[in-house]
Amino acid sequence: MGLLPVTALVGRLVVLLSLLMLVPAGFAWFGGDAGLRPFSQAIVTTLVCGLLLSVLTRRFRRELQPRDGFVLVGMTWTVLPLFGALPLWLAVPGLSVTDAYFEAMSAITATGATALAGLDALPLSVNVWRCFMMWVGGLGIIVLAVAILPLLGVGGTQLFKAEAAGPMKDQKLTPRIADTARAIWGIYGLLSVSCFLAYHWAGMSWVDAFLHMCSTVSLGGFSSYDASFGHWDSARIEAVAMLFMMLSGINLLLYFVAWRGRSLAPLWRNPELLAFYLVILGSIALITGYLVVHEAYADWLMALRRTAFHVISVATTTGYASDNYAQWPLFAPLLMILLGCFATCAGSTGGGIKMVRMLLLLKQSQRELVRIVHPNVVNPVVLGGRAVGDRVMQSVIAFMMLYGATLVGLTLILLFSGLDVVTAFTAVIACVNNIGPGLGDVGPAVNYGTLNDFQTWVCSFAMLLGRLELLSVLVLFTPQFWRR
Repeated sequence: MGLLPVTALVGRLVVLLSLLMLVPAGFAWFGGDAGLRPFSQAIVTTLVCGLLLSVLTRRFRRELQPRDGFVLVGMTWTVLPLFGALPLWLAVPGLSVTDAYFEAMSAITATGATALAGLDALPLSVNVWRCFMMWVGGLGIIVLAVAILPLLGVGGTQLFKAEAAGPMKDQKLTPRIADTARAIWGIYGLLSVSCFLAYHWAGMSWVDAFLHMCSTVSLGGFSSYDASFGHWDSARIEAVAMLFMMLSGINLLLYFVAWRGRSLAPLWRNPELLAFYLVILGSIALITGYLVVHEAYADWLMALRRTAFHVISVATTTGYASDNYAQWPLFAPLLMILLGCFATCAGSTGGGIKMVRMLLLLKQSQRELVRIVHPNVVNPVVLGGRAVGDRVMQSVIAFMMLYGATLVGLTLILLFSGLDVVTAFTAVIACVNNIGPGLGDVGPAVNYGTLNDFQTWVCSFAMLLGRLELLSVLVLFTPQFWRR
């Protein structure tokens, strides 16, 4: 009986997803492409299933408890890709159920790993749906639901904590969590409109600008072309992409604080944001020099352009490509993938462990080194002029232990299934951190369609774990969670 109130809310979210499918269906209607019939069938099927779930469980509706939030988040991010995959499976000939689910999971989790080839030849509505799912999922459909569905009530706080990215989730900027969620979506919407107009100004068509806006501000990285940004080979378009990837890699709540205080001080005083920019700029300088020394490009300006675009793309977990960086000397792509593990800020649409956790771990390490020399010294971890509580530090350390165990465990599973070590390791890194492309057989010039069904399901699970930051999912597998 405890799961039925959660199921009732999942039903309402499925209904919401069916309404979102009207966007690609509208493109199919006006464009006259082959996706109209598949999307019509998917809308009806999804709507009926959502209504049935809602009607059959409506008498069990109640206020959410703390544990309900984790169950709802887990169920939502598992069930919605199932229905999101339905129009893809119906519209793309020969697409398996496994690959369709993988594609939808990649879109909703804003990962950007694709199992599809021939993107240029797909119906426009299919590419719209892939990118639009990414735009919605980039910030989190749960946050959207908290913002607009009053049926969640006070229990929306539990959902926001379960879905929100970063270790310090108790911070909210408005008295009501729904107002905070609306503020986040307002910022997200403003970034989206600005990015859309900037892409068109830079030379994209209106349709391409919409598609790539969706996958840029979400830091997802889907494109409607197999060559990704290599399709245009335009320095102006790449500059717009870099600008909005960097803007989207920042904690969105900082924009709200800056706007409310009519001051940019919250931005340049934020230690996580400063570390984010310093790491990105330092890595661009290092890799550019490395490529010039190894003569990967004859012109150092071209080396700088390619390096800047790909470092920002991978470090922000977007995953766009304008060149096959897998052919660079191995140090460069490995460093970029490492950056994708931690560079983005908590509260952004990016994946990975987040820069704030890395800063806290470094400060905790420094603290322990001091304790070795001075065992009795009082030396709290301080971030941004504020002492960080032991509870937060314990959460960060527990997260990192699970993060390391997850990477090792999933890599071993893929190695057991027959993948080579480079493909297996980078596929896990790319999926858990929601980067998208890895190296080897899942590099930027190829895709995940080469994996077998078992390997694809492992990568789908890795994307789910990464999007919900491990703990929100793994807690569901503990016996203590289900005990009264």
